[in-house]
Amino acid sequence: MTASRVSRPGPLAVACASAVVAGVLLAPQAQAAPADDIRINEVVTTGSVDDSIELYNKGTTTVDLSGWVLKDDNNSSSYKIAAGTTLTPGAARAFDVHDKFGLGSDDDARLYLANGTTLVDSVSWSQHSDPSWSRCADGTGALRAAEVTLGSPNDCLAAVSWPGSGSVANADASNVFGEDLSGLYQEGGVLWAAQNSGKLWRLVPNGTGGWQPDTGWSSGKTLRFPGGTGAPDSEGVTVTSAGSAGGVFVASERNGSGSSRLSVLKYDVTGSGSTLTATKEWNLTAGLPSVGGNLGFEAITWVPDSALTAAGFRDESTGTAYVPSQYGAHTGGVFFVGVEGTAMIYGYVLLDSGSFTRVASISSGLAGVMELQWEPQASRLWVVCDDTCAGQHRTLKVNASGVFAATAVYNRPSGMSNLNNEGFAVSGAAECVGGSKPVYWSDDSNTSGHALRRGSITC
Repeated sequence: MTASRVSRPGPLAVACASAVVAGVLLAPQAQAAPADDIRINEVVTTGSVDDSIELYNKGTTTVDLSGWVLKDDNNSSSYKIAAGTTLTPGAARAFDVHDKFGLGSDDDARLYLANGTTLVDSVSWSQHSDPSWSRCADGTGALRAAEVTLGSPNDCLAAVSWPGSGSVANADASNVFGEDLSGLYQEGGVLWAAQNSGKLWRLVPNGTGGWQPDTGWSSGKTLRFPGGTGAPDSEGVTVTSAGSAGGVFVASERNGSGSSRLSVLKYDVTGSGSTLTATKEWNLTAGLPSVGGNLGFEAITWVPDSALTAAGFRDESTGTAYVPSQYGAHTGGVFFVGVEGTAMIYGYVLLDSGSFTRVASISSGLAGVMELQWEPQASRLWVVCDDTCAGQHRTLKVNASGVFAATAVYNRPSGMSNLNNEGFAVSGAAECVGGSKPVYWSDDSNTSGHALRRGSITC
């Protein structure tokens, strides 16, 4: 941290390319029009990503930030943005400045053009971020305390009550699964469930609103990496528009209890054997920030290309609208995976050839991501946290800038304790009765001998 700070009275303040001296508003120096669209959008002064400043482009054209300069309240502190750095319309980018200067509890963040003297934007605060200072709305509003969303739209939503009944009931018989039941995905009359340390379950209705193992799946089926060796730490499960007949996809964070191996695995579930060997693996570890062995992929869901293009989804690999035909043969959609340790969500086109391209990086705004579910009827992405976040759920949609942004933040149902829920499944439109439809959670801790619970949301 910087040794000393300039004292300033009053609470949090925002100054946008201007300064106040003796009560007189002074105009900033003249600058190129595109610079008017770049704003300091988020500041993190403490925590796991302290001393970070996010810039946001609220305009309609891409801006070249090469050589632009970030400072705190000390003119001798300086961070120069690397050559070739650009910011597309509606995009945000964070810069870790801790190697150049620290951001204190009473400080400024200032942005200058490459000449180092033309002020573009500045913000100030009088206490540490808890956990971040974020503009609400993005690019235009005042700073306010919010969750950390560096690189993504700011978290400007307050949590509201669960959008359905507060009642929650057990959805399994006693001690069917034990501990470690994780990801869920409902495919019509089948509920797929991934269990840690390499097990997959196919569940069918039990006649009382819950689920039981299907015939031939009474103990689940053992999962293996391609080649038949190694047990994936299976955490999430999903299928594509081809249904389970086209393969069930599992997200795994490590090889057994070993080191990180952040992979998506494809399984043929049509056979009768007790062991399933992956027919394909997309190992995504090398292209992602390093995390602990048990802090990797916790969630996966698949979103069809048609839904993304209809919403105007922007491809981060090109900086332009997502065009599925630019890629080789793939599943006709994008797989979104959630990383527990960083609370980030990443979108990948997984090619049939085994290669892949990352097309999205999304900050969840949560302390961790335990489950992702695409709800096609509402064209929204559910992001779920466990007891770490008091069971909070968020919904995200593609916004006008082509990126996923939070549309709602929901507290867990009032009738459900703060459980270690690592799975969440939303039923389809066909199950909507009287304006509501079922949803299900999986409790990794098997609290009171039950791992599955049933609730509802409005249709």
